[in-house]
Amino acid sequence: MRGVAALIVGGGPAGAAAAIMLARAGVRAHLADRQAGPHDVVCGGFLGWDALAELRALGVDAFALGARPIGRLRLLAGDRQVELALPHRAAGLSRRVLDEALIGLAGEAGAAIMRGRAVRAADPARRSVRFDDGEEWAADALFLATGKHELRGLSRDLNGRRESPSAGLRAALPAVVGRSRDLDGMVELHLFDGGYAGLLLQEDGTANLCLSVARERLAGGVTALMAEIMTEAPRLSDRMKGEIPAFDAVAGVPYGWRAKATSPGIFRIGDQGAVIASLAGDGIAIALGSGTSAATAYLNGGADAAADWQARMRRRSFRPLAVAEALRHGAAGPFGRGLLMRLLHGMPGLGAQAALLTRISARRTGGRRSGV
Repeated sequence: MRGVAALIVGGGPAGAAAAIMLARAGVRAHLADRQAGPHDVVCGGFLGWDALAELRALGVDAFALGARPIGRLRLLAGDRQVELALPHRAAGLSRRVLDEALIGLAGEAGAAIMRGRAVRAADPARRSVRFDDGEEWAADALFLATGKHELRGLSRDLNGRRESPSAGLRAALPAVVGRSRDLDGMVELHLFDGGYAGLLLQEDGTANLCLSVARERLAGGVTALMAEIMTEAPRLSDRMKGEIPAFDAVAGVPYGWRAKATSPGIFRIGDQGAVIASLAGDGIAIALGSGTSAATAYLNGGADAAADWQARMRRRSFRPLAVAEALRHGAAGPFGRGLLMRLLHGMPGLGAQAALLTRISARRTGGRRSGV
């Protein structure tokens, strides 16, 4: 069995951020990603102001990568529409571009990047993992950054959860002049029974379409589901030109879940630590913030710092996830949607306040990162 100082499982924003921080501090970090090259994932195309700040701290300029500026939110429910200003500038950028930039930066910093190597199982007691080729590695510290995917031996504890994981779907809509004009500087949220759809422009002009929907609505398949949603959300149907796109990513998402505890030496980061509803738009910021702060905790306190760091992340994520869950569940039914639209129409400032309440960004104090 091979032994390493720090092993990061997952090459998304959380894992790459941890690898960058560790490598820059002189730790020989090894990052294993099951994908062999650039790819898109369910959701994650929206970069809030906090995510942009986290990226700048790492040395990444999202706008230099082609990110499209976003300053407003358009909320649609049936024939109702509300448009709100975001508290600060946000951006739209595809995950394939963002993730490649972060992984590249980790490699430049000195991290060992292993692409196309899937980890099949983990043994938390030994802080070890088994790769798809049967090889086993052990680490002083294991950073679990597999996103929405579960790892055998370290899967999320969903015991006692009343709600089954939501279904997340993602598709890219081709660049069309009228749609691009309407979405310029905008993120759209279309509300319907049991879920919502987010729509924004990406760096190449395509529109990223991300849906979250109650799993029971998928009983008849994706095509039947989309036919129903396009009837319930006519403006979304207009955006899709009445055609059902090919979805290239589908996953189960346990929104509102937070890690209660962790095993010694194991840092659960990103969606493996806290899963916020995608309508909050804070997922990438949480991934980046948790990756950098977990790495900092390890650098300052070694593997024994994992338990305390995980507890802090659980505490810090309570309010943002609770607010996001209240919004998600409230918007899932006709009464809640109607009330939400009326409130925002009469008091548009509530939208900005809700956006701020769903943030769990890490803070810098005296040169050290605190919070998650």
